[in-house]
Amino acid sequence: MEREYTNIQQRELNPPSGILVLILLILASIFSVVGFVAGLAGGSIVLILLCVLLWCVLPFMFAGLRSVRPNEALVLTLFGKYYGTILKPGYFFVNPFSRYNNPAYEAQEAADTAETTEAFLNGKGKIATKSKTSATRAKKTVSLKRSTLDNGTQKVNDALGNPVIIGAVVLWHVEDPTKAVFNVENYTEFLSIQTDSTIRNTARLYPYDIFDDDEDANDGKEEQTLRGSSQEIAAKMKVELAEKVAFAGLVIEEVRITHLSYAEEIAAAMLQRQQASAIIAARTKIVDGAVSMVKMAIDKLNEDDIVMLDEERKAQMVSNLLVVLCGNKDAQPVVNSGSVY
Repeated sequence: MEREYTNIQQRELNPPSGILVLILLILASIFSVVGFVAGLAGGSIVLILLCVLLWCVLPFMFAGLRSVRPNEALVLTLFGKYYGTILKPGYFFVNPFSRYNNPAYEAQEAADTAETTEAFLNGKGKIATKSKTSATRAKKTVSLKRSTLDNGTQKVNDALGNPVIIGAVVLWHVEDPTKAVFNVENYTEFLSIQTDSTIRNTARLYPYDIFDDDEDANDGKEEQTLRGSSQEIAAKMKVELAEKVAFAGLVIEEVRITHLSYAEEIAAAMLQRQQASAIIAARTKIVDGAVSMVKMAIDKLNEDDIVMLDEERKAQMVSNLLVVLCGNKDAQPVVNSGSVY
């Protein structure tokens, strides 16, 4: 039988001020000490028992004091059930038996515990000490600040089957901390994996670049490419990634491609192909310009009746002008002192 998925709705807590409760607890501690001494002096068993009871209860009451920083949230559970979420910053008093929930903190705490155990088994006390201090880097609260995710680069095949190296950064933040904590195991790892999957799925739909022969195969239709349409493709990545992580309470603000290149094994061949396409395009433009200039020169000679050329001399003149105009090197002039015929 398939298990029904539980979608927990966020419930904001408005707990009392922790400063007021802290003052009351300090007064209660002072009263318990003074009362215990007075009970011993006066022989009052009831007062002594009351003070001992306060000593037992006060440590649990102090455990209910929690602080929340700006742009952070504290997700609490009570005896395994969702208790509520504190969204506003401040110092509060909550149920002492409630427990914080943050997958990132718990994952780091578990990793540090495993590292500490391994260090002690190997007899390396210094590593164990370092592991204990590293656990303080994580927070018990869920950060609502804007964050940047950079998963580095990965190798994918584009639409033409060419291996390319692509990398992107994601600007995101947690909008619903309750969903981020309870709907996925670890929302930071979940976002990282979904980002890699989105980049791979989107990149394989587009070619890295289109050359002249590719345009002929596509009947001259304009096609988006990873190199020429990076902003449009990044926008599509953002939409797809936002849909995948929406149920985790995450909001994708921007996706931007930061690295794009051919893979090392075909980079040299593709560079030669780009160079060849550029040379062909340049030569085509040079030839078009040279033919136009030759036609203009012949027409000008005929209009002004400067010299009458037969078809053979016109062909020779066209050949000489094209050699001069299309050559890679400067032409060396030759003066003909004899008859042109």
